[in-house]
Amino acid sequence: MITSMPDDEAVREALRQVEDPEAGMNIVDLGLIYVIEVAGPSVHVEMTMTTAACPMADMIVDHAHRAIAGICPPDTPIGIHLVWDPPWSPDKMTGIARDHFGW
Repeated sequence: MITSMPDDEAVREALRQVEDPEAGMNIVDLGLIYVIEVAGPSVHVEMTMTTAACPMADMIVDHAHRAIAGICPPDTPIGIHLVWDPPWSPDKMTGIARDHFGW
């Protein structure tokens, strides 16, 4: 059983396991994660989608929640909030994602 809170970087690494199925790339390298805060006994994440009309948003948020919960103590409050400002753009992607898409 996990008894200690992860740090921000561990949360980021857990979120690398979450893929946007339409893009075929993880949400961290796509640049969808804007804020990660591990504060006391809780985790707060602000993320976006490539478009506000993304049909996979609920599924991606659910997978992100499960990925974070998997590295936290039981009953850790996890808040994942979708934000639209600033809007996502390809310049938010990592070099890995840009290479993947041939940009």
